[in-house]
Amino acid sequence: MTRVIFATALLTLGLTAPAFADLRIFACEPEWAALSTEIGGDKVSVYTATTGKQDPHTIQARPSLIARARRADLTVCNGAQLEIAWLPMIIRQSANQRILPGTPGSFEAADFVPLKEVPSSLDRSQGDIHAAGNPHVQADPRNMLQLGKALSERFAELDPPNAALYAARYQDFAARWKTALAGWQAKAAPLKGVPVLVQHRSWIYLETWLGLTRIAELEPKPGVPPSSGHLARVLAQLQTTPARMVIRAAYEDGRPSSFIAKRAGIPAVMLPYTIGGTDKATDLFSLYDDTLDRLLKALNR
Repeated sequence: MTRVIFATALLTLGLTAPAFADLRIFACEPEWAALSTEIGGDKVSVYTATTGKQDPHTIQARPSLIARARRADLTVCNGAQLEIAWLPMIIRQSANQRILPGTPGSFEAADFVPLKEVPSSLDRSQGDIHAAGNPHVQADPRNMLQLGKALSERFAELDPPNAALYAARYQDFAARWKTALAGWQAKAAPLKGVPVLVQHRSWIYLETWLGLTRIAELEPKPGVPPSSGHLARVLAQLQTTPARMVIRAAYEDGRPSSFIAKRAGIPAVMLPYTIGGTDKATDLFSLYDDTLDRLLKALNR
């Protein structure tokens, strides 16, 4: 009789208790994985779908990613169609109702910050443009404050017993982040007004934060590789509007920026773009440390 009662109690516990105590998070990019860990601590288990060396526009919907999405309680992604080539397919094939778009299990960073470069019209002849606006919101570290707060609130919604912990961890993160922001702002002062070239339109949020002036893009249209003729036109433009450096992301082909840099006599700067893009960009804080160090080094050459 005792054994029957004990077995019944175990069955009841199994039916009412969650299979896992932690929130299982599928983070599309390394920066959102890092922010999730900052806010969630040991109450979340985080899987990162991409690396700093991969172009987040063009990831393949591999079976391993589908399997991870199938077990996730929450996706934390960039949004604004950055992952449109692969994330919808992963979610569909995972058959995980918890992470469908529009549910609490779907978190997109672009929903919580004002987007820049919103197109006035949509025309595929304009290249790979995003209807909602430029999606690369992680390039401005100031965005992490409101995104961290929104993420802590989403964690609390999905995991109410740990709501106080998520709120406290956000407050701790925000205090450390504001201190870092003040240091970055002071350090970056020489970059204000500096004219730059960019390989792809990944940097409008960085440009706004630092006060950089974009002269031109190496891509003739977003997502379209530059031809030799277009690069020649960029070089001609530099004769009247010089730039101090040409910027690209770590995952991008370095040949176009090197071509321009050599002929224009300016530095080619590879920025990490996200965590893992360079050896020194190992977490959220060092991501912006390394970004500023590389820009300032190029400026002082």
